[in-house]
Amino acid sequence: MISNQKNFLKTKSFPNLNPYHVINIHSREYLVASTEVGRLVDTLSSENDLLWPHQFWPRMKFDKPLSVSANGGHGPIRYFVEEYVPGKRIVFRFTGPNGFDGYHGYDVFVLENNKTELRETLKIKTHGMAQLSWPLIFRPLHDALIEDSLCFAELRLNLTPKVSEWSWWVKFLRWAISGGKSRPQKIA
Repeated sequence: MISNQKNFLKTKSFPNLNPYHVINIHSREYLVASTEVGRLVDTLSSENDLLWPHQFWPRMKFDKPLSVSANGGHGPIRYFVEEYVPGKRIVFRFTGPNGFDGYHGYDVFVLENNKTELRETLKIKTHGMAQLSWPLIFRPLHDALIEDSLCFAELRLNLTPKVSEWSWWVKFLRWAISGGKSRPQKIA
């Protein structure tokens, strides 16, 4: 019996464990063609950015137009464009803050004719101080920012926005980080 177990362990392939500690996904479905949703993604970081909620959050900026290898980020979050398929997908690889190893990005999925999903996915492995700063500071702010982004998409697509109101913790963090000068959430 023991020799059978040894053979089993030698020949059995075990699945690769997920290297990411954090998988954070936000998505919304819109009753519009995928090309309309993809058009919003393609405006990210431009002067006419229709997706990023820069009215409330630090603007997404890059050192060149949206393309693979563009470096930038928003506020203290730094990244570069790792993958870009216009109208379909964009992936940003984190370079800062320290302790955030992974990526985030938007994907446009065709569900049916004139029904599209816009999904934002963040996958990171945290280490060092990020193991504390992610759940206490960055996750609540990230969640609020991305929900605002998806809401802005609804507005730009002439749909009724489903507003996810900021939690008291997000309001407090924004107040503390801005030195008491944060703007209230007002989506219109």
